[in-house]
Amino acid sequence: MERLKNIIETFREERGWKASDTPAILAKSIIVEAAELLECYQFSEENVDLESVKSELADVLMYALSLAYDLDWNVTEIIEEKLVDVARRYPKV
Repeated sequence: MERLKNIIETFREERGWKASDTPAILAKSIIVEAAELLECYQFSEENVDLESVKSELADVLMYALSLAYDLDWNVTEIIEEKLVDVARRYPKV
């Protein structure tokens, strides 16, 4: 995970994006890219271009991770915390 963080952060810094991205911009970008991911399934769930799905999912993940990094959150910790909460609300069957 640390390697991925370094790759994303270096990429953003080299392009000057890290200086201009705000949490609001990153959150909006997640929604835009999630909509593009959804478009991959808009007309059919059977004839899906998986390369497009992969590309759009990567965009969503990069924006989401960038938001977490900018807020100085440990991604593993916030996911583990969320899973505890979800497990409490939705017990095993």
